[in-house]
Amino acid sequence: MAKMIFVNLPVSDLARSTAFYQAIGAEKSPQFSDDTASCMVVSESIYVMLLTHDKYRQFTSKKIADAKATSQVLLCLTADGREAVDDMVGKAQGAGGGADPGPKQDYGFMYGRSFEDPDGHHWEVMWMDVAAATAAQSATA
Repeated sequence: MAKMIFVNLPVSDLARSTAFYQAIGAEKSPQFSDDTASCMVVSESIYVMLLTHDKYRQFTSKKIADAKATSQVLLCLTADGREAVDDMVGKAQGAGGGADPGPKQDYGFMYGRSFEDPDGHHWEVMWMDVAAATAAQSATA
C-alpha cells in the first residue's frame, strides 16, 4: 500500500469549509464524511479531514489553536506549473480564502504562492522544474 497523508483540520463551519475545498479542486468522499467531518480528496495519497471542533476534540485534549491568530503548521501542495499555482490561489481567494498571506517566491526554476482557508489555515502552493533546480544546485557545488 502506498503511503498516504491525512491532514486533520478543525473548522468552525463544516459546510463553508467543505465548499471552499471543493472550490479549489478537492473532491468530497462521502464514504468518510458525515455531519461532523468532511473527507476532502486532494489526490490518491493526500486527504484533508475537515473536522468540527467537537469532532477534533475527540482526538486531542489540547486547546484548538485559532489559525487566524497563531501558526502551528504550514502546509504545502505541489502544482503542475506556474499557471496552476496562480489558478489555485485565485480559486482560494474566490471561494472566500485569503491570497498570499506569505511572500510570493519566484526563483525561475521554482515558483510559489500561498493562501489561507476561511479558518486561517495556511497553505503554500509550489511548482518546481526539478531538472533546472538540480542543474542549478550542481553548478554551485
